Amino acid sequence: MVLLLAVCGCAGPPNTRAAAPVVNAPLSDASNGEIRLTGTIRAVRFFNVQVPQISSQGGRLMLVSLIPNGAKVQPGGLLAEFDPTDQLDSQRDAQAKFDDLAHQVDQRAAQNRADAARRAAALAQAEADFTKAQLELRKGPLLSEIDRLKNDVRSEDAHNHVESLRQSNLFHDRADAAALRILELQRDRQKVALERAQKNIEKLQIRAQIAGMVAQENIFRNNSFGHPQEGDQLFGGQPLVKIFDPTAMAVRVNVGEPEGAALVPGMHAGVQLDAYPNLIFPAHFESANPAASAALGTPVKTFSALFVLEKIDPHVLPDMAAAVILRKPEAAQ
Repeated sequence: MVLLLAVCGCAGPPNTRAAAPVVNAPLSDASNGEIRLTGTIRAVRFFNVQVPQISSQGGRLMLVSLIPNGAKVQPGGLLAEFDPTDQLDSQRDAQAKFDDLAHQVDQRAAQNRADAARRAAALAQAEADFTKAQLELRKGPLLSEIDRLKNDVRSEDAHNHVESLRQSNLFHDRADAAALRILELQRDRQKVALERAQKNIEKLQIRAQIAGMVAQENIFRNNSFGHPQEGDQLFGGQPLVKIFDPTAMAVRVNVGEPEGAALVPGMHAGVQLDAYPNLIFPAHFESANPAASAALGTPVKTFSALFVLEKIDPHVLPDMAAAVILRKPEAAQ
């Protein structure tokens, strides 16, 4: 009985590794029921920034300014700026063409109104002549046969003139409207080109969409990989910087289907960084990809899972190699 009490008194305190980082943590071992999953650190909230794609500049843009690596930004903060000289020239040309077409539209509309008024006046004069000829026909019984026939011819000519003017005026109105519409379409198309040039200028200034820390991407420059610098000629679509929220970090790991049975919603695990093997950070299982895949010739399929760290630590940075340590369900019992 005394021996039993002595053994119980020597028992250590319960494991609190899931509650706080542990220094000098032992490596996991499959013999003690632990599962070790390897992956990389990533931010839960991040935003990738690429070089803007502007087709009118041949796909190359000169970097004028770039935010330093590791800087903290707020939404709307300036991240990078590219040389806007070519786009400013395009904007001025598009503005000049748009103004010219706008003046042509106004001039054509005024000309159409003047022509329509002139044709209306000619028609009114023809209708007056036809009315006068009709009045002359009423004098038929009082006139000679020759004068009566002359009045008939004049009345018929006046009637034909009126009908001819009405038809020609209708065609002239349609032609003028079509010519005006063509100019309006050209003006509207040039307006689109002007707006595109203005938007391209705005694209050359890249601003942050979320708050967080800046991490510059590596690009191929001078026959080697490195961070972009002012003066570099960059292609549209190249990765430039990444903004991540350091207050919410996670580990994405690949899990084999045999180990998938150990994942339960809300389960806790420990995260161990390869760069700092003596530190273990508490984390919990967040989600998993429902679709599993396998490499060619490999019978075992894997799927990705996400473990969210429960504490903030300056040691944890994106793209760091890490391992998620969790216990098998039977070992946890």
